[in-house]
Amino acid sequence: MPRVNKESTLSRQWELMKLLPSRLPGKTSSELRTNLVDAGYDVTKRTIERDLVDLAKTFSLLSNQSSKPYRWYWEKSAPLTISAMNLPEAVSLGLLENLLRQLVPDTFYRVLRSRFDQARKKLGNLSNNQYAEWADIVRYIPPGISFLPPDIPANLMHEVQNALLQQKQLKIEYRPADASQSKELLIHPLAMVQQGVRPYLLATTFNYDKPVFYALHRMDSAVTTREKSRRPKGFSLEKFMDRGGAQFGGGKSITLKAKISGSLAALLKETPLSTDQRIVVKKQVQLLTATVFDSWQLRFWVLSQGASILIQQPKALKNDIVAELEETLKSYSENQLPQ
Repeated sequence: MPRVNKESTLSRQWELMKLLPSRLPGKTSSELRTNLVDAGYDVTKRTIERDLVDLAKTFSLLSNQSSKPYRWYWEKSAPLTISAMNLPEAVSLGLLENLLRQLVPDTFYRVLRSRFDQARKKLGNLSNNQYAEWADIVRYIPPGISFLPPDIPANLMHEVQNALLQQKQLKIEYRPADASQSKELLIHPLAMVQQGVRPYLLATTFNYDKPVFYALHRMDSAVTTREKSRRPKGFSLEKFMDRGGAQFGGGKSITLKAKISGSLAALLKETPLSTDQRIVVKKQVQLLTATVFDSWQLRFWVLSQGASILIQQPKALKNDIVAELEETLKSYSENQLPQ
């Protein structure tokens, strides 16, 4: 057995104190050992008994000796509150950091940085523990190409979050994607949505009721006003999302029909486009049918599949895809992008 250092002993004893109940009947050393093993500490019952005796000299620990085995608990008036990170929390945060670091702006990440640091320190002190090694054998890989999160100033993020939480109107200087200069807008914040690496503020503008997405990285400034924001009657973020609002489209459902390759059919059978998706084979051709939202994301996905998919219905979608592909082919032929 490897030599136990002071750090691992302290970590084990800290975990032990967290496991002690604050009232009778208390826990036996055998019960505490089971709890510690579950938390990743492989110790003997005798070691725990010695720990309890030592800790009781400094902390308000009591043992119920009315019957054997003795049961340990915190004295009712004990002023100490044990609030430290346990091993499952540390492993979970270690995995979560790996995910968030790739997805969210640094402004979001900094809020949790101290907790992530604490998790790394916890796992580092238990480097020989099989549970702690979980963070070294599990990784999150985002689908498609990995993009870096946009840079969003902390003060701008604070203003947006403040206006959203306080339900106040927000005055912003906003640059649309196809514009070189920003314009001033007075908006009514409704919700914040993270789409891939990009955070968006869902809001209405002026007296309009239709929610619109505003990319935080396109805001040059944001100031919370004193005026209360207006919320469209019956608005629900959940319903908005269910209707496909977060897919950057009109929220209209369509029945998608397409011929697809065998490889794409295999992928869609594993991860369907919708709950009513059907893939049938007719004359050795894979035919896909699914109810989806007509959106920018749908078009982006279809185009990303290249020759693996041929849209049949709706005709409008097929025409849009053909026109985009013809424009792409023309650009390659002329070696020049359209103006």
